[in-house]
Amino acid sequence: MHLFINGLAASAGGGLTYLRNVIPHLAARDDLQTTVLLSGQLRSEFSESTNVSFLSADDFPQIARRFWFEQRAVPRFIKQSCANVLLSTGNFAIRNPTVPQILLSRNALYTSHHFEADLRARRELHLWIDTQLKKAAAKWSIGVADSTVAPSEAFAQELRQWTGKDITAIHHGFDRAAFVRDRTPLPLAVQEQLDSKGGALRILFVSHYNYYRNFETLFRAMPLIKRQLAPREVVLFLTCQLAPGANPGSYHANSASALVRELGISTDVVELGAVPYKNLHHVYRSADVYVSPAYAESFAHPLVEAMASGLPVVASNLAVHREICGSGALYFDTFAPQELADRVVAIVQSQSLHTQLSEAGAERSMAFSWRTHVERVIGLASELCHARNGK
Repeated sequence: MHLFINGLAASAGGGLTYLRNVIPHLAARDDLQTTVLLSGQLRSEFSESTNVSFLSADDFPQIARRFWFEQRAVPRFIKQSCANVLLSTGNFAIRNPTVPQILLSRNALYTSHHFEADLRARRELHLWIDTQLKKAAAKWSIGVADSTVAPSEAFAQELRQWTGKDITAIHHGFDRAAFVRDRTPLPLAVQEQLDSKGGALRILFVSHYNYYRNFETLFRAMPLIKRQLAPREVVLFLTCQLAPGANPGSYHANSASALVRELGISTDVVELGAVPYKNLHHVYRSADVYVSPAYAESFAHPLVEAMASGLPVVASNLAVHREICGSGALYFDTFAPQELADRVVAIVQSQSLHTQLSEAGAERSMAFSWRTHVERVIGLASELCHARNGK
């Protein structure tokens, strides 16, 4: 079998994490040839191998331009590479690709009522219209793909209700050995910021700034946590910067930055900026508690990374979060800062609870495997090829 992966949509976040982890497992398979189409900026990250070859295309800052390029070019690339199955990784399918197509659908914003309400509340008309167009394209894509795969059962159920189509849930994976393999030290500036807060309770949230990760609820919880744990210092580490142009996408961090100042927690929120993925395990190990307040999610890789790093987790009460973390986390009502604060304080004040969550999370993280994910995707591809060939 020859698999063609359309990875043009991968630029940051989950899409990039996916390719970084899946490609090595595909390269290790002697029974499979793989051709990967990447944006030019990512091509240098990956090396050719006997079983995996790469094509690159221009970077497309606008999704609409990339979408139309893909519709024209990907079928041609598939024919040139002699591939017999297509894996579309960026939420949008290719129309009439001439081979069976598996679509990876992993954007929870298209089914999130909270996101639409958030955009209206922020008066983000342009982003609301943009999301509606993408939402329509994503729904159309599920209709034309031979099979659609979601990264969690909770999100698969959302897609089934939204489209009425059959959706396959295949968990994304995690490879702890690969995650901690690189021993390169953190950039000096980042390490100095981490070291400057010795003795403080260190809360960590790994994400670039966007609206659906619900930073504001976490910020509002900070004074409440500080009040309950006084006189101990409490610090929140972010792997982003709350500054214009410092984050991918069309999200404006101005209001979030203003909220930090309004709450009087400017010295308690440390903006590390983007940390290279290979170094990220050092940041997790420097923290005491991991928090995710997101109101929309389809899998949440940082939760698995945090659990594998031994951190107790506090997460918003999403079905996806409960599926991924199980007993390795405490949960709070998504928009309730006091509940978030109470969960963090409970962990800090109970060593037995801290240990219980840490051990349960570490065990839970072992349930996710990129090898297993690849095997299931390849098995699905094989079934589609056999069905197309009438065998």
